[in-house]
Amino acid sequence: MRKPVFFGVRHLSPAAAVQVRRALDEARPRLVLVEGPSDLNDQMRWLSSPETRFPAAILAYTQTPPVRTILWPFAIYSPEIQAILWAREHGVECRFMDLPSSVFLALEEAQEGLPPEEAAGRADTESVYRRLETLTGEDHDTFWERRFEQLEANYQAAASAFGRELRAAAEDSPRRAAETVVREAYMKRVILDAAGGGTPSEQIFCVCGAFHVAGLEENTPLSGQELAALPAVPSRATLMPYSYYRLSSRSGYGAGNRAPAYFELLWDAMNGDGLDRAPYLYLTRLAAAHRKAGNLVSSAEVIEAARLAGALAAMRGSRYPTLADLRDAAVATMGHGQFSELALAAADTEIGKKIGFLPQGVSRTSVQEDFYRQLKELRLERFRTAGLQRLDLDLREKLNVKSETAALADLRRSFFLHRLRVLGVHFANPLPSRQDGASWGEYWELRWTPEAEIEIVESALMGDTIQGAAAFALKERADSSASISEAAAIFQDAFLCGMPAAASHALSVLQGLSVDSAAIADVAETAVRLSLVVRYGDLRRFDPKPVVPLVKQLYLRACLTLADACACDAQAAPAAIKAMDQLNTLQLSHDFLEEGRWVSLLEDISDRDDLNTRCSGFAMAILLERGRADESLLSREVARRLSPGVPADLGAGWFEGLAGKNRYALIARLPLWRQLDGYLGGLDDGAFRRALVFLRRAFADFTPSEKNDIAENLGEIWGANPRQAAEVLMNDLTETEQAALDSLDEFDFDDI
Repeated sequence: MRKPVFFGVRHLSPAAAVQVRRALDEARPRLVLVEGPSDLNDQMRWLSSPETRFPAAILAYTQTPPVRTILWPFAIYSPEIQAILWAREHGVECRFMDLPSSVFLALEEAQEGLPPEEAAGRADTESVYRRLETLTGEDHDTFWERRFEQLEANYQAAASAFGRELRAAAEDSPRRAAETVVREAYMKRVILDAAGGGTPSEQIFCVCGAFHVAGLEENTPLSGQELAALPAVPSRATLMPYSYYRLSSRSGYGAGNRAPAYFELLWDAMNGDGLDRAPYLYLTRLAAAHRKAGNLVSSAEVIEAARLAGALAAMRGSRYPTLADLRDAAVATMGHGQFSELALAAADTEIGKKIGFLPQGVSRTSVQEDFYRQLKELRLERFRTAGLQRLDLDLREKLNVKSETAALADLRRSFFLHRLRVLGVHFANPLPSRQDGASWGEYWELRWTPEAEIEIVESALMGDTIQGAAAFALKERADSSASISEAAAIFQDAFLCGMPAAASHALSVLQGLSVDSAAIADVAETAVRLSLVVRYGDLRRFDPKPVVPLVKQLYLRACLTLADACACDAQAAPAAIKAMDQLNTLQLSHDFLEEGRWVSLLEDISDRDDLNTRCSGFAMAILLERGRADESLLSREVARRLSPGVPADLGAGWFEGLAGKNRYALIARLPLWRQLDGYLGGLDDGAFRRALVFLRRAFADFTPSEKNDIAENLGEIWGANPRQAAEVLMNDLTETEQAALDSLDEFDFDDI
């Protein structure tokens, strides 16, 4: 009995794809078997659909958490895809023949409990590739391109021989070797079953990795008992668009190739005028991309690059230039010897931004269907590209349109994007507001990646729709939250997602947690998050009334505990100051929060001597900002805090707190700087160095303009020309002065 045809390939090889089609034309088989998951043959009709645009990938995933996934990616130049397309064009049956996806996922699950060295084994073929690189002086992609992509005769025999040698040289771990044997035995069983079903063996054409040809020729098939013993987990599968970036080696996908856009260029050349045209296609596209980036490239440089690439190819023993030859030539001519000049153009020409497309009706999870439906309804389809794009939203209702849907279009987009964020789908990233005090503007960066599609699929276990999955995710987070700040963050997410029911559940959890004691930082953070909902609830069609009592409760608790929180050391002071600042903003934002209680508390903290002086100074800064402290009070406090009897660290720490807010108002008060100058002038050397530590920190965040104004004040105090004093004080330090200040970096803060 004659054997089936075994055609060994590299999975993403244009030459293999061309040669497979030629071999199929010659063999005219009745059955084509392709290496791929045998339980997913229903994906064949979509892979071979005229409307499908590659790259695309089959994604299989487990139905129970934690979700595990496995991918089979394809490009237009994948030999497997060309075999599938040939079969459709000629009306020939085509099937996958590798282990089912459910078995692959089960094997992956079984490896998770093993030690890393046993699970992964040695580097297998990668170690062989590294040895090959040492012998040839070229990386594996270049080696393959020079020896195989340019091979027009005896390709099948050469690829099979390479696979045999690779197999003999590889040092697989026992587990990896066993998995390879099982895979090949399963494929052998599929082939024998096909032959037993009436298809003569010699009319079966098998496309598989060159590594597996020897195993398919020599190994025995799985028995019925062994077949039944294979592990499996409940799984589902979907077809998804893929990207050339993901196929590139930069993404970490091991079976990818370094330059997918370049390999498609080779595929086009092989199916067009021939490989001798590929160098010109590459160099002209590279030059065009370089010009688009704003750089000058002359025709003479492109011509010279083509000539140099041809000379390099001849020196290195190939008929046509490889990508390495072309890149070297381009760097020497267009890049002036620096690859960095061509890096962006090279990425565009070699990797590309191509993303696949699937026709309507492709089997997807319900979450995927909902995602694509909303993407179309919300007119966000144009953002499903590999390039980073900006999206500005105006959440205010538009009064110049007829329908409510159009009037609230940007708000609905905001809800959708926030729900994706909650699900961990990395499609849209929120940016900080560009307008202070504007609550209606939202700004996003959007970029589509295959990883986002995988993350959407993984959300299928949490619900059938984006909203349902987001609600489940928010409830899980709320039920597991351990602090009021965590619960408040979840409540805020539910608010931003436009999901009142989820917000109500998070609020009930928050109320339960608020019964227990909480740090002032948590209380302030929680109150601020809830405050945003009260202030902007109407904008997002959200009723804030149930939140108001809780904000009042947290505000009262903060007022009762803030003074005690300020009785802290230097390390805890920043957290107390941040909470004080947040609570001050909170009170200013809401009339229902009692102002008198807050001002009285600030006066108490400012006046007390048993609290952290930096906190007391910051309380005074707030009182000044609110107009609750006059010049005489400030003068008395400065005199009291910056007096010779007060330790230097306490006095300078108080001034650091005072300088933490309302800086321009402080700079304008010349008497304040006279008092500070007099205080520092009266310190001995040791106390001065100690005070300088705090003053350096106090002035660290001042802008150059603010420092210049302070220098002019000091110049006036010292009787010098203010402008000259500013120039002297703003000049770079001398080496001696810098050395003196650097010595303060080792100052011991433990006793402060």
